[in-house]
Amino acid sequence: MNTDLRHTFLSRPRYNRYLTATENDNKRAKKLYNANIRLAQAFHPLLTQFEVVLRNSLNVKLTSHFGDIDWIINQKTGFMKHNSLKNSHFFMKTCIQKTENKLTRRHVPITSGKIISDQTFGFWIAFLLSHHYSLVGGQPIHIFKFKPVKEDRASLYSKLDEIRSFRNRVNHCEPICFSGHTIDCTKALEIRAKLYNLIEWIDPKLIPFFENLDNIQSKVSNIMSLK
Repeated sequence: MNTDLRHTFLSRPRYNRYLTATENDNKRAKKLYNANIRLAQAFHPLLTQFEVVLRNSLNVKLTSHFGDIDWIINQKTGFMKHNSLKNSHFFMKTCIQKTENKLTRRHVPITSGKIISDQTFGFWIAFLLSHHYSLVGGQPIHIFKFKPVKEDRASLYSKLDEIRSFRNRVNHCEPICFSGHTIDCTKALEIRAKLYNLIEWIDPKLIPFFENLDNIQSKVSNIMSLK
């Protein structure tokens, strides 16, 4: 991509960070920009499949807790409307209603499966926020059957929220190869480690599946070679 195209469609401020990190070496900056895209691409399978595992694990646990395969629909008039959730603007109930409205506009039948698959990562990790957690009997922590004893609701939520923030950076094409103005993939590798910890705490037998999708280290090595 030539300079005019880059400045017009990628924006000069976005690209300048790569120039700064490579001491204004345009050739290295181009390589670094592309390498960052490839690192984000490498994270995508792990992040999406982890979200599927987390979502389905929580669904199984809450289906059992409520004794209701349609809990996500029926709890709009259950715990999701509890008065204690007023300060959070009934976040979960609102999310479900938005999905139902969207399906109705598209003339698509409303089913629990469609509603579950449409909810965001933020929706699912919100079950580990204290105001939701207590209303579902503390059930969400039990999906982490293999977690260390020291890990509690708050520490698990903190890790999940870090992953959510990182996932948003990946999805919004933000750089994940810097610490300040320095080429550094430490944060990305920390997120990868947290992902594997959480996966293992759900079920260690899942690890080989994720390892088979994982080529993050090679992309990190490529980035670090551009320092």
